Amino acid sequence: MSGYVQNIEKLAIENDDFRRVLYTAKNSQLVLMSLKPQEDIGAEIHKVDQFFRVEEGAGEAVLNGARTAIQAGFAVLVPAGVNHNIINTGTVPLKLYTLYAPPNHRDGVIHKSRSDAEGDSEHFNGKTTEQGSIK
Repeated sequence: MSGYVQNIEKLAIENDDFRRVLYTAKNSQLVLMSLKPQEDIGAEIHKVDQFFRVEEGAGEAVLNGARTAIQAGFAVLVPAGVNHNIINTGTVPLKLYTLYAPPNHRDGVIHKSRSDAEGDSEHFNGKTTEQGSIK
């Protein structure tokens, strides 16, 4: 494989995992996320830039305390160092995808739930999708 070409909207809407790393390149990473009603990703600060695109559902983006309503079609760009959270404020799952630049998670990792993610101390280990991943 050289690069990644897929229908990201379809994949995001069909995804039921809290986090699913789809593709990891040297300088960026594509990840699907699904938040249950009233679930959030948890306030966090990264050393990397992060982009979110909402494909289905409604919620709030919180960036350094500023809350903004988001819904399908919205994009959120979080520069490195910004305290952020994405919250599902709706009654249906919030389906989205996110891009990290550079990568933040181990290639191929799947966290079925937020508690799975919180219990896993995994981080990007330098291996990209095309080098072969550790799952």
